Amino acid sequence: MAEGNKEKLNITLHVYDEDIMTVLHNREDEEYYRSAAKLVSERYGAYSQAYRGRKSDHTIALMTLVEIALRYERERVKNDTVPYVNVLTQLTSEIEEALK
Repeated sequence: MAEGNKEKLNITLHVYDEDIMTVLHNREDEEYYRSAAKLVSERYGAYSQAYRGRKSDHTIALMTLVEIALRYERERVKNDTVPYVNVLTQLTSEIEEALK
């Protein structure tokens, strides 16, 4: 059991104005967590600066989440391989049929 935990670690992330302690994450994901915390801090800071006093902290946080989710969705669609797999499957089946 201790062997499996060698690849896991606890990290503290500084997100906007708060330190957040994370619990047991894969060591290879640490850089991603730190980059994600930096992105959230930057985007929250931009929305906070633009809307502080006009929008609640909760709304600013939601605006930040929606922007980051939008980025994720755009990348997910760009990297969708299903159409390529479908074409390759069809071509493979046509080739196999022709070789019979």
